[in-house]
Amino acid sequence: MIVTAYVLAGVIAAGIIYIGITYLLTPEKAAATFGLPVLPAGSTAFFRIKGDRDVASGLALGAAMLAGSPQVVGWIVLAESFAAFSDMLIVLRYRGKRALAFGVHGATGLVMVAIALTLVLA
Repeated sequence: MIVTAYVLAGVIAAGIIYIGITYLLTPEKAAATFGLPVLPAGSTAFFRIKGDRDVASGLALGAAMLAGSPQVVGWIVLAESFAAFSDMLIVLRYRGKRALAFGVHGATGLVMVAIALTLVLA
């Protein structure tokens, strides 16, 4: 069970890094898939800031996986699930696409919590 949770945590880390790189390279295209109904014009720099933070979050999780115990990795995954749930609430607050809010951001947060609990309780 721990091996599966570690693999899933690695998938989450790689996914966060991929999303971050996408925001760095093609910020407008990436932002269009976030779920918000309107994107501010001329906000490329802001989207790139999101991208570099996503890459950093993924790298931090990856580093913890290399150096930490399952419990440490679990706590980090749990802490990082805050971003997924926050994204969901932001999309809902600004009347974005509910399917993306719940189906992508919310579901990602729930998967992260399940992974975290598996590792923390190992």
